[in-house]
Amino acid sequence: MAMKIEKKIKGYAVVKPEDKAAPAAASAPAAPEKKEAPKAEVIQMHESVERPEQLVGETYKIKSPLFEHALYVTINDIVLNAGTPHEQRRPFEIFINSKNMDHFQWIVALTRIISAVFRKGGDVTFLAEEMKAVFDPRGGYFKAGGVYMPSIVAEIGAVIEQHMKHIGLIQDPEMDEATKRLIAEKRAAYEQASTPVGAASAATASSGNAEPTASGFPPGATMCAKCNTQALVLMDGCQTCLNCGYSKCG
Repeated sequence: MAMKIEKKIKGYAVVKPEDKAAPAAASAPAAPEKKEAPKAEVIQMHESVERPEQLVGETYKIKSPLFEHALYVTINDIVLNAGTPHEQRRPFEIFINSKNMDHFQWIVALTRIISAVFRKGGDVTFLAEEMKAVFDPRGGYFKAGGVYMPSIVAEIGAVIEQHMKHIGLIQDPEMDEATKRLIAEKRAAYEQASTPVGAASAATASSGNAEPTASGFPPGATMCAKCNTQALVLMDGCQTCLNCGYSKCG
């Protein structure tokens, strides 16, 4: 299209196609920026978390032959991120109560230290293992079920471990069906082998027909080094545990 220039030309420049596109882009309205959806803050356990007015917890009874009266261990938990997919229950404090006041000082000191570690946050599962490794110089004892406890502190550690498994802080791998069947077969074979057949002597009969102990395992069973349960018997010349399936022969 022809255009008539009526003014004096003072200068000129070549217009490129990209120069025409730039003003058009500048005049176009800017697209609104996408705002990220607000993310909920995940609260982790740390020492600055304030104690709520109400906590949930469990109380466990410890009856030891070392004490005249039972110990009652109460562990209170705090629920973090309640109502969200990140909800978790973590131990917050521990109390130990008993009528026996002989060990009041070390019990109070122990509970305060454990509670402080709980509130510190992080991985607190090491407490259970450390406490279970404490041995009494006077010797340990067997609790109900035939489980050996080397000290009262070790049993408190076992209670803490039990509670951590209950709230999901420690994952307790379940025994598979094959292992359960193997243990059942070994126990049946042991009981059958220990039962006298035919005209056995009176001594053999009395020993073979002995009733199981209070733990539910055969009398004469020794302690298993793996599960600390008095369930280790001699089968086919090999020590085998009728509780966890451990065998020295593999």
